[in-house]
Amino acid sequence: MAKFLISRLLWAIPVVLVILVFNFVLTRMAPGDPITAIVGEFPAPDAYIAQLREALGLDQPIWMQLWLYLGQVFQGDLGYSFANRQPVLDLIMVRAGNTLALMVPGLILASILGVVLGRLSLLAQGKFLDNLLTGISLFGYSVPVFWFGQILIILFAVELQALPAQGMRSLRPDGPLFLDYLAHWVLPGFVVTIFYAAIVARVARASLKDASTGDFVLTALAKSGSDRRVFWRHVLPNGLIPIISVIGYNFGLALTGAILVESVFAWPGLGSLFMQSIVTRDYATLQGIFILAGTSVVLANIITDALYGVVDPRVRHGSHGR
Repeated sequence: MAKFLISRLLWAIPVVLVILVFNFVLTRMAPGDPITAIVGEFPAPDAYIAQLREALGLDQPIWMQLWLYLGQVFQGDLGYSFANRQPVLDLIMVRAGNTLALMVPGLILASILGVVLGRLSLLAQGKFLDNLLTGISLFGYSVPVFWFGQILIILFAVELQALPAQGMRSLRPDGPLFLDYLAHWVLPGFVVTIFYAAIVARVARASLKDASTGDFVLTALAKSGSDRRVFWRHVLPNGLIPIISVIGYNFGLALTGAILVESVFAWPGLGSLFMQSIVTRDYATLQGIFILAGTSVVLANIITDALYGVVDPRVRHGSHGR
């Protein structure tokens, strides 16, 4: 397992480097000028604009800007956000924590709920419950997140006034901070849970169905006669690989997958910061978000590969053979 993980980590280094270069070039190719966003529409002296360009390094050729930027990143410096008046790393860490506070509980609930729904749908195959669960999964997967979020706000925040509509916490919470956070989390967390649970449920149903039709399952049923025991000991372990794949994919996109949800519910995370940085042409913050998002996807893939090796040792042995 150690060799397996080391090989994955070594492959991750050039991948992260490519992400750095690609994101830098892509950001610079986007339309707009960060100087205009900083100065505004009011006329400014040419000397002041030239000074800003020099301070941001925008007066250098793009290859030189890239070289200087890579040097800063390898030293742990992601730059300075002039739009937010603070270092990018500090800004992103705070916003990433807020995004994880929204996404991680939702993704954990979605993973558990998705597997349960996939199992129930498989048990009720061809019956009304199966059609109902399939319809719920299809709705959760296909409904637009921004529309569904606004419907929940109108219903539970405006009409019933049972839950807060926006934000992560109240300015003056009436009770414990955790309960205040939980009240703000319910609506956006529900949207996240429903969407990702639908994805997991569809994959889980198909994977468990394929695993349950194997000859080894029929043999195990003939020996034990217990459907529950055969499911836990044979069907689920053999159907876990695709389920782990989609769960790992969901967690890999946790930092950026909440952009629409955070925008609808004004959740102060990376998603809202990303949208704000686009408007202000905040290159440093955009690049920092891209780096964090790309690295999180790479790490999620490595953890997923490690779980493959735990569930099925043939995966890591096959990797060593290659």
